[in-house]
Amino acid sequence: MKKKEKAEPILICGNEAVGEAAIQAGCRAYFGYPITPQNELTAYMAARMPEEGRVFIQSESELAAINMVFGASALGVRAMTSSSSPGISLKQEGISYLAGCELPAVIVNMSRGGPGLGNIGPSQSDYFQATRGGGHGDYRTPVLAGASVQELADTTFLAFNLADRYRTPVLILGDGILGQMMEPVSITHPEPTDLPQKDWILGGASGRSPRVIKSLFLKPGALDAHNRKLQGRYRTIQEKEVRYEDFMTSDATLILVAYGITARLCREVIKNLRQEGYAVGLLRPITLWPFPTKKIKELARTSSTFLTVEMNYGQMVEDVRLSVNGNCPVEFFGYGGGEILTVEEIEEAARKYILS
Repeated sequence: MKKKEKAEPILICGNEAVGEAAIQAGCRAYFGYPITPQNELTAYMAARMPEEGRVFIQSESELAAINMVFGASALGVRAMTSSSSPGISLKQEGISYLAGCELPAVIVNMSRGGPGLGNIGPSQSDYFQATRGGGHGDYRTPVLAGASVQELADTTFLAFNLADRYRTPVLILGDGILGQMMEPVSITHPEPTDLPQKDWILGGASGRSPRVIKSLFLKPGALDAHNRKLQGRYRTIQEKEVRYEDFMTSDATLILVAYGITARLCREVIKNLRQEGYAVGLLRPITLWPFPTKKIKELARTSSTFLTVEMNYGQMVEDVRLSVNGNCPVEFFGYGGGEILTVEEIEEAARKYILS
């Protein structure tokens, strides 16, 4: 990829950083509906998209927003929507249709406490929904989870490129803290040079040969063939698009596994415990799907224990256990309900497994 000159840092919140990165990534249409804690993104796009001569629509509902994304994507336009947990649930049917029709799109979830309306506090309780497809049918979507405002911007560029490369919806999973906290950010667009031509887009009356975009296959064997093609694409994503951060794991006997804002807390825990001479490290998935299974398997050969830390009641821990495959213990610490874990709590939990 070619890179533009590094932009001067600006102080911006996570929601707005996603919006500006999307604009620089070539997003031509944004469709959204207000919900806390991602309203800053919708407000930012309401101001910036018209300035750039692009489409902004505050739709009448989350269902309308995701189906507007579907229409824009079918015309080859880079399109995005965003919401928070209950709103993302309402979009799931549309995301399944996008996956079934092989249409690229970017969906942002700044998650909040649940289930139901829950509250507006930050949470990581949407992990299952994000990494298991979320809607009906045998499909998966790449899921990107940054741990800083800078990384939210960076993963937004990546999300649009992955969506176009694999003709699939891509999710950016943040939370209320990352969405609203402010940090200095350099928003620099890496220009892709290897994306496929969009020879599948609908041309309407423009003179292109007629094309059909559909997810309904009624002839015997037709749906199976379509799904086999999709599954092959998902295997390619699993082989080529795994991303993670490996922090001080080479000699670690206790490895914390965490993503997003929780991983930043875990880094502080590791620094504290390292100063006391304890061999502790961090494996931070950046792609929640595809999950860094191979790396965790490799670490399980030398680590005595994994401790998965999440702002929920135990979700990613299941993927860690599947990856470790019984080769060493996998423990869990966390809680949800829109509450934020503290460094002191995580450190106390980690000490139990260092000393045991």
